[in-house]
Amino acid sequence: MMGEFDAIRPYDDAEVPAVLARLLSDPAFLDILTHFRFPRQAKTFGWLLKPLIARRLRREFKDVNNVATLQDKVEFYVDHTIDRATDGVTYTGVEQFKSGSAYLFLANHRDIVMDPAFVNYAVYHAGLPTPRIAIGDNLLQKPFVSDLMRLNKSFIVHRSLVGRREKLASYQLLSAYINHSIRHDCASIWIAQAEGRAKDGDDRTDSAILKMFHMSRKDEPFGETIKALNLTPVSISYEYDPCDQAKARELYIRATKGAYNKAPGEDDVSIAQGITGYKGRVHINFASPITESFEDTKQLAMEIDRQILGGYRLFPVHYLAYAQWADADPELQVPVAADVFPAAELEKARAEWLRRLRECPVEQRPFLVVQYATPVRNQYRVKAGLPL
Repeated sequence: MMGEFDAIRPYDDAEVPAVLARLLSDPAFLDILTHFRFPRQAKTFGWLLKPLIARRLRREFKDVNNVATLQDKVEFYVDHTIDRATDGVTYTGVEQFKSGSAYLFLANHRDIVMDPAFVNYAVYHAGLPTPRIAIGDNLLQKPFVSDLMRLNKSFIVHRSLVGRREKLASYQLLSAYINHSIRHDCASIWIAQAEGRAKDGDDRTDSAILKMFHMSRKDEPFGETIKALNLTPVSISYEYDPCDQAKARELYIRATKGAYNKAPGEDDVSIAQGITGYKGRVHINFASPITESFEDTKQLAMEIDRQILGGYRLFPVHYLAYAQWADADPELQVPVAADVFPAAELEKARAEWLRRLRECPVEQRPFLVVQYATPVRNQYRVKAGLPL
């Protein structure tokens, strides 16, 4: 019998073996793995490598029959990927979470896969159950991607619907699922503060998402719903964004042509680059769950923004970008990077920043700068008590 949330929920334990078997027989999935593991040899020897990889994975995952065991297995690969692509991950605030409680992690959004992966990383290493992850159906065009994400506790947000009635029904179901997860299943949720990544570095909460949380709970005040969900603002800070050049290009095209049309497979490239590309240092800050009662979504959005922007870790590159930003805010007292960071750390950052600028076409450079400079402006406006 179909359950209420079957169309969007993650796979449950009983479904794991069959989905794993399907994944490890999927040519497209094995092709991606082969290119990731053996980038140089894949083109010539892919026909030989794919069955070998499939055989090895079947052997490694043969005893996996539930989601928790799968995540334990996968965590090794996640940790390995993080070690290779970062200069270290730090996190603050995770110690406040209690076993047996569930939280709604509302986070800024910079990377399609790694944002929730880093939150998972922090929560997992704190010995707590990992959250269920909201993912847009626009990213699930390939069956193996959908299988992979739903195995890893992802649930589907239907973004591709066009009819008003269909959208409303979809948001109602999503609201019910999020509330059911936290209140009934005691399962935490990760969801981005707005639809789509903040490609210009300007992290803002969409009040429509906050409204959605309440859609299925109209019988209780908005403030009570938010309190019951343990809404926890999360700030994810990357020293360097592996997709910054692509974002600069997109922002430039939007600014000069008025619109940007994604090429087929562009999200796949962004996902791969986001996972494997160099990020420098990464920091995740978990603010305290919001306990103040807000009866207005816009006021709540402002408070969430204050928490997320205030908890964002600024690295030397952010100050370097701000110093050359044409739109730097004259109202703000922003120190120069040399007054904040040790000389050796700053020199290393300056070399990397100059390299990134050189790689960026001249006309697109302002759109590279804005990605790194905007968080500085936002945080210092928050510190000064100024409106964003």
